Amino acid sequence: MRRFAGACRFVFNRALARQNENHEAGNKYIPYGKMASWLVEWKNATETQWLKDSPSQPLQQSLKDLERAYKNFFQNRAAFPRFKKRGQNDAFRYPQGVKLDQENSRIFLPKLGWMRYRNSRQVTGVVKNVT
Repeated sequence: MRRFAGACRFVFNRALARQNENHEAGNKYIPYGKMASWLVEWKNATETQWLKDSPSQPLQQSLKDLERAYKNFFQNRAAFPRFKKRGQNDAFRYPQGVKLDQENSRIFLPKLGWMRYRNSRQVTGVVKNVT
């Protein structure tokens, strides 16, 4: 799980660095669609082959988080996006592909398998995101 959180942080920071370089060159903000193509490049590059070990959905979600941070900045709702640091709010998010077994307090996460969790209260409705 730490590797997945680290991979998400790496993708966020690398995309933010590219956005900063682009801004310093006097160009406009690059939207999510282009950033998603960077993710494919990084996974195929020899120095970042380890990104293939991480599920693609959390990596894509970190790019969407960066896009949301930029939109909030442009609408004067937040400060300029900053680089993420190791050990501070490390997290990753699965938007789909999650199975929940409440009777046995287990959850299935892609590339991690079944994991136990503390069931403090019943989950009602449909699980849409898992962080």
